[in-house]
Amino acid sequence: MPTLLPRRDFLLSTGAVAALAALAPRLTAAESSAEAGKLLRDAIAANDAQIPALLAKQEKRAGHRWIGGMPDANGIHTVAGTSGFVSALAAASCAPGSRYHRSTELVEPMRAGIRYMLAAQHADGTVDYYATNFHSTPDLAFILEGACPACTLLRASPVPAVAAVAGELGKFITRGGEALVAGGIHTPNHRWVVCAALAWVNSLFPDKRYVARVDQWLAEGIDLDPDGQYTEKSTTVYSPIVDRALINVARLLNRPELYEPVRKNLEMTLYYVHPDGEVVTEASRRQDRDQRGTMHRYYFSYRTLALRDGNGRFAAMCRQIEAETQGRVGELMTFLLEPEFSRPLPPSAPLPTDYAKVFAHSALARIRRGSASGTVLAMNPAFFSFRRGSAALGAVRLASAFFGKGQFVGEALEVSGGRYILRQQLEGPYFQPLTAAQIADGEHTRMAPNGTLANDSRAKRARSEIQTLETTVTVTETAGRFALSIAIRGTAFVPVAVELAFRHGGKLEGVEPLPDTKDAYLLRGAKGRYVSGSDAIEFGPGLAEHTYAQVRGALPKWDGQSVYLTGTTPCEFTLNIG
Repeated sequence: MPTLLPRRDFLLSTGAVAALAALAPRLTAAESSAEAGKLLRDAIAANDAQIPALLAKQEKRAGHRWIGGMPDANGIHTVAGTSGFVSALAAASCAPGSRYHRSTELVEPMRAGIRYMLAAQHADGTVDYYATNFHSTPDLAFILEGACPACTLLRASPVPAVAAVAGELGKFITRGGEALVAGGIHTPNHRWVVCAALAWVNSLFPDKRYVARVDQWLAEGIDLDPDGQYTEKSTTVYSPIVDRALINVARLLNRPELYEPVRKNLEMTLYYVHPDGEVVTEASRRQDRDQRGTMHRYYFSYRTLALRDGNGRFAAMCRQIEAETQGRVGELMTFLLEPEFSRPLPPSAPLPTDYAKVFAHSALARIRRGSASGTVLAMNPAFFSFRRGSAALGAVRLASAFFGKGQFVGEALEVSGGRYILRQQLEGPYFQPLTAAQIADGEHTRMAPNGTLANDSRAKRARSEIQTLETTVTVTETAGRFALSIAIRGTAFVPVAVELAFRHGGKLEGVEPLPDTKDAYLLRGAKGRYVSGSDAIEFGPGLAEHTYAQVRGALPKWDGQSVYLTGTTPCEFTLNIG
């Protein structure tokens, strides 16, 4: 259903624009699929339910600079939020079965919202995203991906007053089109969102310049690696955004070759799903790294490709998302505008639940055995995570008090004979005086602002008493149980701490509280246990040579219930998790 969401979540709908028929027959067509019919009816009802609160929130104070706009949680009026408001009202006005269907009740609130959007739009067609971006073409593109479908829907209304609103919204869209053909971007995904917005604008107001600009961006090639992942590797935010954008362009501009990268990404993502329906985020290069997230943003893309390809696994993922969201899949505009979207899904085929897959370009391995799901990852301090059902070990991390730089991060992922190997080599040198020749040449000791030797000075100095630390973590799996063998060699008596970061909400057994640290524990005994509902994770044996768990140079404690194993170098031990 249309809702007021942050700009990157506000992607209401897509679909081809040709030959709009009356909307009432479309509802009938949707009902030919019991699944789609219920989704559509529920979406219409949910959208109707939010309308009174949205109307109450709209700015109505006489003389206010941003009258008609929608304020965000901080009291700032935003074009993105107001566009979402207009789209929600447009859907309610045009959806058969809505209490507002063919009513003029929502016309003036929509017109007021559009007047605000036009007032807030800059002369060049761009808008501001007040959290960070100003005169922003990409943020405009995110908005147009919702505003254009709303305009399409309004145009088709048989109620003259409702249809007239499309003309006013079209002014915002065409001014935005001028920005899209000239403006730049910040991040890789912005290219494809801009292309999708251009395709939408072109569907409403055809212009060869829009298509030429799309071709200019597409000429760079889609940033998909051989694993099937996009550059940003953002599984809960930007990958689904890119998938949707490429489908928009493929359908609106007849570029069927753009379905292929989407298809590859959706295939890959099936192997990133945990038993509870959450998705792996550890490899992300964006803000969703290590954050909890589900597959619901992929629904549009999985359904589109399931129907296009007759893909049973994609259909199964759609049904899984429907079950997890209780049918709130958020695609009201798509169902209203796209009769193809309402066709019955093909029969479900089994989703992958028993596999060991390596995604080399993400330096990540995924191993799943039914309800047990493990992830091994290089180039990340959270080098291992594990799920058993709903019980979640969010991360295993390792740090040593080695010159303040001992947080373990595997330099690469090696895979050999069923073993997943991570290595790190560190040096801790001391520095000798500058030579007489260096001093004579003017190379005097310079200090950095923090009071240490400047880096360029260190580079010129001879090194001595070089300390070394070599850490190897080898992960093996047997029937859903994992053994993490940790070997640390080099400088002796360096304090070491292994952190097992469990989620809040579960219950820990067999551990003892770590003094003076909230939600922190030591494992001394042979086995610890973490219980969440009917699921449990066992781990051990313990190691507790000291209580220096937050060693200098380590990352701050994970936000959760952390269990520590502590020792000193050199050391070798195996931690079993299952």
